[in-house]
Amino acid sequence: MADPPVIELRGITRVYGSGDIAVRALDGIDLTVRAGEFIAIMGPSGSGKSTAMNVIGCLDTPTSGHYRFMGVEVAGLSRDQRALLRRHYIGFVFQGYNLLPRNTALQNVELPLIYRGRPRADRRKAALAALARVGLEERAHHDPGELSGGQQQRVAIARALVGEPKIVLADEPTGNLDTKTSAGIMEILKQLNREAGLTIVMVTHEEDMARHADRLIWMVDGRIERDGPSGDAV
Repeated sequence: MADPPVIELRGITRVYGSGDIAVRALDGIDLTVRAGEFIAIMGPSGSGKSTAMNVIGCLDTPTSGHYRFMGVEVAGLSRDQRALLRRHYIGFVFQGYNLLPRNTALQNVELPLIYRGRPRADRRKAALAALARVGLEERAHHDPGELSGGQQQRVAIARALVGEPKIVLADEPTGNLDTKTSAGIMEILKQLNREAGLTIVMVTHEEDMARHADRLIWMVDGRIERDGPSGDAV
């Protein structure tokens, strides 16, 4: 029997407020993400792409509809169980890096494993291996202030990888970077997807970054208007 999709959304809505001031950020979206896919989500400001990412990442809960993560109905999970799901199965990469400024690159990458209670020697070995995967092991003992923007984002990617997640969610991962550095970050993500089989869902407003993905989801007014090859990003 085939494994269930990593992500399965059916009829998902997300409404903020009520009555005349209600905002329907998601309006009945259906989305399936299978293991090993690299998906880009695009759309104009206010289209619902960030809300969709927050729902997928269990950072927000839908108003209605069904969300299954690896076949498990997320709506049936408690807040603590959703937190455990995030901690053990989902890696996050954000536009602003979200690194602790007084911690070294190595210490930042270790953080998810500290929350899991992994022994010090074990988590240090795993963190160094994750930094090596993004080509940054030689900068392990540098603080974020001593790193370029691209290097900081690579540390953030290593932190997302260190717990061996089932999926990485990247929210505008190149939004603060120049074109050359952005291309380098996308090459790392593509390599992780193609060589390690990592499942990636990325929100971006940049068409040239979206083309690095294999599949493009285009959102408008809280709905998925288009779902097809990334070459459709025009």
